[in-house]
Amino acid sequence: GGTNIYKAKQIETMGRMFCDGTVKAGDHFLFTDAWHPGIISLKYMSELLQVPVTIHSMWHAGSYDPHDFLGRLINDKHWTFDFERSIFHASDYNYFATKFHIKMFVKTLFNTTWSANGVPDHKLTTNMRTLKSKIVRTGWPMEYLKDASKTTLFDNIVSTEKENLIVFPHRIAPEKQPEIFKDLAQSIPEYEFIICQEKQLTKAEYHAIIRRAKIIFSANLQETLGISPYEGALVGAIPMVPDRLSYSEMYSADFKYNSTWTLNFDNYIEHKEKLINLIKHRMDNYTSFYPSVIEEADKLSKEYFSCTPLLQKLNT
Repeated sequence: GGTNIYKAKQIETMGRMFCDGTVKAGDHFLFTDAWHPGIISLKYMSELLQVPVTIHSMWHAGSYDPHDFLGRLINDKHWTFDFERSIFHASDYNYFATKFHIKMFVKTLFNTTWSANGVPDHKLTTNMRTLKSKIVRTGWPMEYLKDASKTTLFDNIVSTEKENLIVFPHRIAPEKQPEIFKDLAQSIPEYEFIICQEKQLTKAEYHAIIRRAKIIFSANLQETLGISPYEGALVGAIPMVPDRLSYSEMYSADFKYNSTWTLNFDNYIEHKEKLINLIKHRMDNYTSFYPSVIEEADKLSKEYFSCTPLLQKLNT
C-alpha cells in the first residue's frame, strides 16, 4: 500500500534516510543476512524517532551452530548469543530456510524445543508463542539458479553427455570434511574427482564442471540449507548427502546415505567400503537415476529455493 521496501546495507545510509525523511512509517527493511549490527541500529532509530518500520531478517548461520565459523572460532558465546537473541527480537520477522535450522536456533538460544510440526499445543509457553510469531520458514530467493543452469536442465541431458566425475562443491573448511573426499579419490582412481575451490573458478566455470559431473558429494557437518547439491541436481548430477542436518528434511531417501558413515574421519574409515560401493552403484546406474534427480530438483525448487512466504510478509 505505497510503503517502501529497502535492502538494508549501510548503517550510515539508513541514518541519512531517517534524517531526510526518506523513511516513512510502515516501510519495510530486508536484511539478507541477519548477522548484521545494522538491525540494532535501525531498531534504535525507528523507536527513538517514532517512525515504526518492519524489519525482515534472513538467518544463514551463527554462533549457535557449533560447526559454523562463528561457533568454532568464538570461544566466549556470552556476547554472541546475546547479540543473536537481540537481533531476533529486534526483527519483526526472522526467516529460516529449513525446519532443522529453526530447531537448532530455538533450542540453543532460548533453551527450549520446537514442536515437530510447528503447531502450538497446550504445553506451549508464552515465550514460545512469541518466538513462533516471529519465525517464518521460507525458501531463499534463488529462482535465478534455474536460469544459470538452463543449458543442461532443459536440454534433456543423457548419460553420454556426462562423465565419470565426482565433484566436491563446498569450501575447504573443517566442517566440510574435504579429507574424506580426498581419500575417496585415492581409493577409486577410475573416477575423476574435483574439489572446486582448489581451482579458483568463476561461476560459469563452476557450472561447466557440475554439468559434466554424475555425482555431487557432501560429508558436511554444518549445513542449514545446502545450495551446491541442489545446483548439481538442476543439471542432472546425483546428490550424495549424509542423512543429517538440513539434508534430512530436504532430500529423498535415494539421495542420502547413512549419517554415521561420515560423522568423522574414523567413522569414514570404518564404513569406507560401504560408501565406495554406494558411489559405484550410483555411477553404474546413472541413467536410471537421472529422471528422479530431475524430479528432486523440481521439488527442491518449489520448497526451498523459492521465497513465496518471504514475499508475502514483505507485502503485508
